[in-house]
Amino acid sequence: MSRVLVTGSAGRLGRSVVNTLAAAGHEVIGVDSAPGTPTEAAATLPADLTDTGEAFEVIARFRPESVIHLAAIATPFSRPESVIYRVNTQLAFNVCQASVTLGVRSVVVASSPTVMGYGAPGGWAPAYLPIDEDHPVRPWNAYNLSKVAAEQTMKAFAEAGTTKLAAIRPCFVIPPEEWAGAPTQSGHTVSERLDRPELGGVSLFNYVDARDASEMVGVLIEALPELPNGEVFFVGATDALARKPLAELLPQVIPGTEPFAAGLTGTSPAFSTAKAERLLGWQAKRSWRTELKESL
Repeated sequence: MSRVLVTGSAGRLGRSVVNTLAAAGHEVIGVDSAPGTPTEAAATLPADLTDTGEAFEVIARFRPESVIHLAAIATPFSRPESVIYRVNTQLAFNVCQASVTLGVRSVVVASSPTVMGYGAPGGWAPAYLPIDEDHPVRPWNAYNLSKVAAEQTMKAFAEAGTTKLAAIRPCFVIPPEEWAGAPTQSGHTVSERLDRPELGGVSLFNYVDARDASEMVGVLIEALPELPNGEVFFVGATDALARKPLAELLPQVIPGTEPFAAGLTGTSPAFSTAKAERLLGWQAKRSWRTELKESL
């Protein structure tokens, strides 16, 4: 198998990506300025990838076939807006530039469903549901603006060389420990998110198990050589993180969605992964109904 370098390898998605790729036989190199990269990584290196020299040095040292770029300030408003935008955009640019310049075969850049613009203070409603990759983006804060910039950076480098690049938009990532009751990145538990629709409603009740997202990454890096360059994929569960149909819940938390949400009956999610199913043959396997330890 190939050598894969994972930035942000100590993060909630990064840890799972390291484990999943290592279990599949890849030699995984973890790069993160914070501790916590799983021991399944063949090597771990703390590095500040916002420094162009360090980014080039890391890629040149390990010469990976693939790079999975997950490193970022991952929570909106967790730092000053100018810091979030500067760090996230510089990370994406440096990693893409170093990878393309040094001949990395494939690069996957993490974006976010927040590029849709939900939660905007001035109000927001989707153009249609379910949302797919063609839906217009409407960033309104530094975090989702930085993710739009990361996608555009990826596409620019896809035009510039032979490296194959893609971006993923992982939904609200839930690693195994959070199914057991550990706090999510928002500070509340998954059960609280289910019991209080206003918590998950602003993001249209999206989610994905970290292991499913990691398996999608593994499929994507194998498929990238045969895909059109610069593709973007939503990565989400096949159901919504909600106890009631979104046709009922969404109009309660996002006024004006009644006509769009009417078709989201049963367990249907608001974000479509049909593109990943069509081009990659990937579909999430796990649901909160089977994974949540408190669901019974």
